[in-house]
Amino acid sequence: LKSNPSNNEEKEAQTQLTKSDELQRLHSQALSAYQQEDYEAAISLLDEILAVCVWDAELRELRAECYIKEGEPSKAISDLKAAAKLKNDNTEAFYKISRIYYQLGDHELSLSEVRECLKLDQDHKQCFSLYKQVKKLNKQIESAEEFIREGRYEDAISKYETVMKTEPEVPIYSTRAKERICHCLSKNQQATEAIKLCTEVLQLEPTNVNALKDRAEAYLLEDMYEE
Repeated sequence: LKSNPSNNEEKEAQTQLTKSDELQRLHSQALSAYQQEDYEAAISLLDEILAVCVWDAELRELRAECYIKEGEPSKAISDLKAAAKLKNDNTEAFYKISRIYYQLGDHELSLSEVRECLKLDQDHKQCFSLYKQVKKLNKQIESAEEFIREGRYEDAISKYETVMKTEPEVPIYSTRAKERICHCLSKNQQATEAIKLCTEVLQLEPTNVNALKDRAEAYLLEDMYEE
């Protein structure tokens, strides 16, 4: 305004000032909603601010937190990935992305994200601890799948039992392990055990196609054609 006090400039400046006041007000409301655990309201306020302040990493991280609380992990990942690009050395964003992938059962993507965190800071305690866990689990699953490809079903079963011991806290890994053990039992002509285990998996995931196919194979072995 001081450099160019024409009418047009003044209008533009006043508009921008009004807009920035409005954004600050929305920001306060968003923080307040977040603190009151009204994550849905916080998200809609942050949507408005981020439509203007596209490059704000901290706001994206805050919205990601809200998405996590609202049970929308894929949206949280998208915000955190943007935050990791927008802010240098953002180890925290990589750590969170890795944790979300891990909770979703995607151990391979989790491993690649936690490695990005350690590239930025090899002494990052949380990332290093997560890295050790994911790497161990990843190795066991790869090894079990290799046994299945070689037709070594007993070895694969034992390896998947180890997977369940390695990660007892995140249910998806136990379910996946049971699904693969059922597959091995079915291939190994252990029909009764296969039917029992596949049924267990199907109680948790009624539309699990692999478990349905493996249980069908096991029923065939037992001449239970109706089933």
